[in-house]
Amino acid sequence: MEIIRASELGYEEKMKISEIFVDGFYQWLHFFSKDKGKLTRAFCHMFNHQVFYVAVKDDEIAGITACTDGKVSSVHLDRKELQKHLGFFKGTIAYFVLKHEFVNKAYPFEITKGMGTVEFVATSANYRGQGVATAIIKDIMDSTPYEVYVLEVADTNTNAVKLYEKLGFSEFLRTEHKHSKRSGFNYLVYMKYLKRS
Repeated sequence: MEIIRASELGYEEKMKISEIFVDGFYQWLHFFSKDKGKLTRAFCHMFNHQVFYVAVKDDEIAGITACTDGKVSSVHLDRKELQKHLGFFKGTIAYFVLKHEFVNKAYPFEITKGMGTVEFVATSANYRGQGVATAIIKDIMDSTPYEVYVLEVADTNTNAVKLYEKLGFSEFLRTEHKHSKRSGFNYLVYMKYLKRS
């Protein structure tokens, strides 16, 4: 398995990033459309390929993860692009909701110097359970200069929580989720990893 920056990929492979993102986060995205192909085309434009890392296995994109300093956004949303694929109404709602969730994301703690935020961890359905997310996160921690890494995970995503704990992350904060009935989880759990020098 090879880990590379998304900026090294061609158009078709970048489309695969969007496909994996949609599949991984479908439970939150299906409000905008039940059609995964339509969602994939709608969100393909938004990824900041400079901060996304992908795992390549058997010449396929097997998984994605972003890592930034908390100042650079890992995604950029284009309202017209969303409206083109999702329709005026749902495209406009997607723009404002996701801008709040992704672009203007407010962490409930201060992002300090030397801290990296790990975001959008998702694995292709064909490669789940094969260590893809582990490989990407380990590579990020080995190849980026941060001393501390933080990430956010839903409390109900117990497989992800166990994976992050195995990698050395530990919970330091949890916040109640306002829309738990709609989202299907109760808390957002924040986990931290301290790099040993």
